[in-house]
Amino acid sequence: MATALVPFISAKEDLPSPLTSASELPPLFDGTTRLYVAYHCPYAQRAWIARNYKGLQDTIKVVAIDLADRPSWYKEKVYPENKVPALEHNNQVKGESLDLVKYIDSNFEGPTLLPDDSAKQQFAEELLAFSDGFNSAFFSCLRSKGDVSDEAAAAVDKIEAALGKFSDGPFFLGQFSLVDIAYVPFIERFQIFYQGIKNDDIAKGRPNLHKFFEEVNKIDAYTQTKLDPQFLLAQMKEKFGIA
Repeated sequence: MATALVPFISAKEDLPSPLTSASELPPLFDGTTRLYVAYHCPYAQRAWIARNYKGLQDTIKVVAIDLADRPSWYKEKVYPENKVPALEHNNQVKGESLDLVKYIDSNFEGPTLLPDDSAKQQFAEELLAFSDGFNSAFFSCLRSKGDVSDEAAAAVDKIEAALGKFSDGPFFLGQFSLVDIAYVPFIERFQIFYQGIKNDDIAKGRPNLHKFFEEVNKIDAYTQTKLDPQFLLAQMKEKFGIA
């Protein structure tokens, strides 16, 4: 899948074509910091947004991997877990998306992704701990036939309540933070999938979530990583065998 075939909405950056099984291994540990991603992967999108928000486009080089035809050297030489995202920095390769968002925030210059306020820090950890459960509820519902499950509805209701906890902004901690980065790739996809597959608008009747969508789409660091909704929907329908 060449970059020309990846329908970005507003990339604003000369992004490389994904590397395949026919591609050569980049020169590892040559002093270049590399973020290995797949353009359509929401987990990789987390680290990518963090890199963009901190203004590290010239510091951290994006390397795209074609997950359908991934190079054998990626597992053998780069990241034994054979997943994205992964970050090559200081002669080490680290993984796990939430860990990488925190690592990028702590080890590179740029706007901080976590406020000093202790109450907000504690709430951030609670929300990060819930993120896997949130994602699981929605993906389980997508796999099932019929309307939106009670479990998925309860998960999005929890997000709606969380978005209303702090009054100093429209995001989870008031101002944009690593919590928004953790959730937005998935919330974005669930909005698209549920509209296109379940005919359900997850923001309907949820004003905090509606405002979140409105404001997060003003943040370039995020919008530069977005793919065309119809592309994502078609990809998900194919994955789940939905006509």
